[in-house]
Amino acid sequence: MWFIYFVMTEEKKSLNFIEHIIEEDLENGMNTSNLRFRFPPEPNGYLHIGHTKAIGISFGLGLKYNAPVNLRFDDTNPAKEEQEYVDAIKEDITWLGYTWDRECYSSDYFQQLYDWTVQLIKEDKAYVDSQTAEAIAEQKGTTTEPGTNSPYRDRSVVENLDLFERMKNGEFDEGAHVVRAKIDMADPNMLMRDPLMYRILKKSHHRTGDEWCIYPMYDWTHGESDYIENISHSLCSLEFKPHRKLYDWFLDQVYSEHIRPKQREFARLNLSYTIMSKRKLLKLVEEGIVKGWDDPRMPTISGLRRRGYTPASIRKFVETVGVAKRENVIDVSLLEFCVREDLNKIAPRVMAVMNPVKLVITNYPEGQEEWLEAENNPEDDSAGSRKVPFSRELYIEKEDFKEEASRKFFRLTLGKEVRLKNAYIIKGESVVKDDEGNITEIHCTYDPESRSGSGTEASKRNVKGTLHWVSIAHAVPAEIRVYDRLFNDEAPAGHKDKDFMEFLNPESLKIITGYVEPSLKEVQPLEQFQFQRLGYFNVDPDSSDNLLVFNKTVGLRDTWAKAKPVQSQNNNNKPAQNQQREVRAIEEVKRAGKKYTNLPEEKRAVLKNKIIEAAKKVEIEELIPLYNTAAKKVGTRIATTIALGIVLETKNMEPDELAIAFIQKGIEDGNELLQTEAKEIAKKYSIN
Repeated sequence: MWFIYFVMTEEKKSLNFIEHIIEEDLENGMNTSNLRFRFPPEPNGYLHIGHTKAIGISFGLGLKYNAPVNLRFDDTNPAKEEQEYVDAIKEDITWLGYTWDRECYSSDYFQQLYDWTVQLIKEDKAYVDSQTAEAIAEQKGTTTEPGTNSPYRDRSVVENLDLFERMKNGEFDEGAHVVRAKIDMADPNMLMRDPLMYRILKKSHHRTGDEWCIYPMYDWTHGESDYIENISHSLCSLEFKPHRKLYDWFLDQVYSEHIRPKQREFARLNLSYTIMSKRKLLKLVEEGIVKGWDDPRMPTISGLRRRGYTPASIRKFVETVGVAKRENVIDVSLLEFCVREDLNKIAPRVMAVMNPVKLVITNYPEGQEEWLEAENNPEDDSAGSRKVPFSRELYIEKEDFKEEASRKFFRLTLGKEVRLKNAYIIKGESVVKDDEGNITEIHCTYDPESRSGSGTEASKRNVKGTLHWVSIAHAVPAEIRVYDRLFNDEAPAGHKDKDFMEFLNPESLKIITGYVEPSLKEVQPLEQFQFQRLGYFNVDPDSSDNLLVFNKTVGLRDTWAKAKPVQSQNNNNKPAQNQQREVRAIEEVKRAGKKYTNLPEEKRAVLKNKIIEAAKKVEIEELIPLYNTAAKKVGTRIATTIALGIVLETKNMEPDELAIAFIQKGIEDGNELLQTEAKEIAKKYSIN
């Protein structure tokens, strides 16, 4: 039944605007065999999460239309490009699960571009300008005033050809001359005002060596490379939309009989709490803020891979974000949600203790040990089980014990019982403290008849708390690197009067020594696990036979969904001392959900109106993590459903695959209030 449902959903899935363009081209006579796409990175840094959208769009279209996709390196600036970046980009794309048809380089076309430039000079459509860069920029004019012609614009064809050849032969210093297209210095689009085509760069190229000392500019190279490679649709981000007119003008000069590329633009992927500039990411590397491009705090694909993100989670994230024409900022919690959801399905469960305190089971025989059965992954029936050792002395988390605790503390305290995961029920009896009053040991007793899975009446006894643990005699020490967001501001590059480095999070990395169960002794780099009750972790490549190293990928739940501080209105812009905390709209929805089902009908109607008003300020990405709310938290699911209906309506959106699945679950739920809200959305959007 579910398989049929999801197939139907996929068939009904609406086309994005790029797919509409392609479908229209096919309807107008383009042959499917002529479709060819490309992903054209510049090898001047490592790919980051922002690039995954462009990768996903181009390679996704290739898969959808069974069309080839080229990987082309736009390597026209030897001052910034390196083979290291080429290799890293290829590795990242392969890791994401995509395969390219042809591996191409703009440098392969240097001779052709040079020959075309010579032809343009002969046709008096290009010339050599000998002004300084500053003079050229000043003559460009403004958006309201036309530019002025270069004094060298009317050089003769003979002189231009001579100078261009001598530029190629290395007779001039950098900056002495450039080649410009001769278009229109009064064009409303400033990019059309005699744009640069070539400059002198006496730098060794990572592929062509010292063969060339003049290099083509991006605008001249890009469209012509697309043309040479028979690219049908040249897809790029929105900042290139003003370049489209120039892209087409350059194509007009060389177009004859090949497929003519069509440039179309989509919104970039912007992520909160994240820097997307390769130049700024390079600064973090060069200044030692991070330990290389693959530092797990970096938003690079290699950094995400090292941190434990999966290809499936990143691809799901890109798919969920979708293809848009308008720029927006996606909450990083959506990316974390996607990896959390994927790892929940595939990551084996193991036990680790990160902040240990010794626990002694006083009535357990000294010197005895037993190996208990532990399930590897309750989400995967085929994952099987493993044996974990149990003994008299264990490590548990310090946070899991309080000498004195309230009734709402469901972990270990004196006089109360909890269950040790996969093991026995224990009862807190006493503590041992050092001279400063710190607890060094917790003494407990256990019920020998209460072993998990034994089938005894004692084993079925219901206790509220369950703790993870590690046997001290068998514990394996490990270095555990706990990562947090690299920046503590949602838009670190969005402050005109401040440097993005001011927003670095000093707590972005904590290194601790913890203990893990012995089944992890033979793990391999990048293997992923759920440390039960702690989060998802993976094995860092720094691990050795002598020391295991784990990276925290993500917690079991989003801990960043907190209120934002209200800034004071004084001149120094510092937070007020007694500041109130502004509640995010999504938090209002969550809070309302917690009490929704406990209210009488009149008060529930008032609360529903509050949810509706809050939902008008909510983005769809903020709701997605709530789709997987536990079934027992029906109030939150109701509030999420109400909010979803409002978000879809106010933003004029259609429900995507995730939303449809959530609505379907609501219809099938046993709670009538949830059913009613879900059915209302289903009726409006014709969801069966």
